Amino acid sequence: MAQLDEGSAPLPPALPRLERLKKRREFLRAASRGKRAARPGLVLQALAIPEPSLRLGFTVTKKIGNAVIRNRARRRLKEAARLTLPGMGLSGWDLVLIGRDATAERPFPLLIEDLRAALRQAGVAP
Repeated sequence: MAQLDEGSAPLPPALPRLERLKKRREFLRAASRGKRAARPGLVLQALAIPEPSLRLGFTVTKKIGNAVIRNRARRRLKEAARLTLPGMGLSGWDLVLIGRDATAERPFPLLIEDLRAALRQAGVAP
């Protein structure tokens, strides 16, 4: 945890932790039955679920690059979701965010806009 020096600004309050998809069958179910929206920075798979929760999964394949690039892309997707989704009031969805070639290098404001546009395209958000 980062320490604050005297005179430095306080850290912003932490945003809530989002529920995660962890099992392969959950990812496969979203891929086979869900809606799909592709944007330059990411691909979104969205599956409506009966539970009143929002669950997220993240994946970046080896086609994207080595482990460093894949992990950078995954971290950027997680941060974009963490900053965007809690304020939208979404529930009843399983969302899978898939990294693309551009995910690791795309300017962060454009990546966030890609996520918002994909949510609208898939019918998850208005």
